[in-house]
Amino acid sequence: MRRDRGSFRRLAPCGGAPIAMLLALALAGCNEEAQSQAVPPPPPVTVAQPVKRTITDWDEFTGRFEAIEEVQVRARVGGFIDRVEFKDGAIVQAGDLLYVIDPRPFEAVALEAEGQLADARAKGELAKRDLDRALNLVQTSVVSEQAVDQRRQALQAARAAEIQAKAALTAAQLNVEFAHVVAPITGRVSRHLVTPGNLVQGSEGGATLLTSIVSLDPIYIYFDVDEVTYRHSSRLWWSEGLRPSSRERPSAVQVALAGEPKPSHEGTMDFIDNRLDGSTATLSIRAIIPNKDLSILPGQFGRVRIIASSPYEALLIPDTAIATDQSRKIVFVVKEDNTVEARPVVLGPLDEGLRVIREGLKLEDRIIVDGLQRARVGAKVAPELAQAPAGDKPAGAKP
Repeated sequence: MRRDRGSFRRLAPCGGAPIAMLLALALAGCNEEAQSQAVPPPPPVTVAQPVKRTITDWDEFTGRFEAIEEVQVRARVGGFIDRVEFKDGAIVQAGDLLYVIDPRPFEAVALEAEGQLADARAKGELAKRDLDRALNLVQTSVVSEQAVDQRRQALQAARAAEIQAKAALTAAQLNVEFAHVVAPITGRVSRHLVTPGNLVQGSEGGATLLTSIVSLDPIYIYFDVDEVTYRHSSRLWWSEGLRPSSRERPSAVQVALAGEPKPSHEGTMDFIDNRLDGSTATLSIRAIIPNKDLSILPGQFGRVRIIASSPYEALLIPDTAIATDQSRKIVFVVKEDNTVEARPVVLGPLDEGLRVIREGLKLEDRIIVDGLQRARVGAKVAPELAQAPAGDKPAGAKP
């Protein structure tokens, strides 16, 4: 037993050396792995320089379209509807036939009035001949002056009766005309509200509504301007002389319809109200918009843009590159050593998808436009330059 323990002690040093070397190598590998995990590579981000562009500021408002002309077509005479002569929702021209109210009762009255007028004219002719004979006979004293006066009065009465008969005929003819209901304006007609066979009331008994017509080209859009914007526009016109008054020369407006990313229609302002609404502190303004394709209907909403400044040079960046830090707006700028800096900026309006930066950026700044979630203030990043939008050139790029 003693010999065995001694042999073990003599063999242990020979077998322990390889084990120690393996432990050292394992510890070295662990240290290298720990170091690689402790210092990760800089995260990749996409950067871009601001775009320099000549722009004009616009104020934007929500407006509602209204027809320039709108007519409720009502029956002017009472009777039974005989025919409907239009297609629901069609475009009609002024003078087109819409409804026919049974005209036979009115035609009969017109014939009777014609007969009464002919009778009155005949009586008038007879009274005139009687007066002429009396005037000839009074010179020979065959007829007295009193008889002449009586015949003169009879002629005047006959002429008055003729005027009354003529008026009755005109009224009867108007009723015949009113029995044929025509479109008073050009525009799009609504559906027919009364079908053939139904009795309608004329203007004397509360006229029956038959349909309605609205004009479409051109079309109005009404919108309200707040007091601050109105004062700003007045200052540009009155104090600085940078733009003419909209009351003296119609100002241009642009209109974008619902779902459109940018304006598709242009027009001019043709009316500005004479006072601000005391309850809302807004001023009502109207613009007239061409509508050649008849795509705009009364009642639609639109976004109205009006010029708010003279053209000027501005720096623009993608709106997605802007972050919010409590109450201020910031962008992440990559400095020359590729470290990230948070830069407060003052924003302007959007222009073709890019945001105007009033203050806070320089021409040569590189801003992070993609990978904001991977950037940390003060830490390094691996920037890659983004492609400039078509037709634009980064402000800091060389020509």
